[in-house]
Amino acid sequence: MALTEEQQQTVDQQNAIEDNRSTNQAAQEAKRAKVDTLRMAKEILVENRRTQAAADATDITASAVTTLAGELDTFVNS
Repeated sequence: MALTEEQQQTVDQQNAIEDNRSTNQAAQEAKRAKVDTLRMAKEILVENRRTQAAADATDITASAVTTLAGELDTFVNS
């Protein structure tokens, strides 16, 4: 039995809503994963600095954190 035009429009609308929800959920998950990677990179750099001698220690910069996060992301996704 075929759907009426009104029923088909309702089904199409529900499918569009579900697709939009799914897309938004995937974007949120990607952001969460990126934040987790940044947090992990910062923790690694802090621990590495803590274990260095004072004379060898360098400042931890935002660019160092993002660089390491990028390397971690590349490694995980390869």
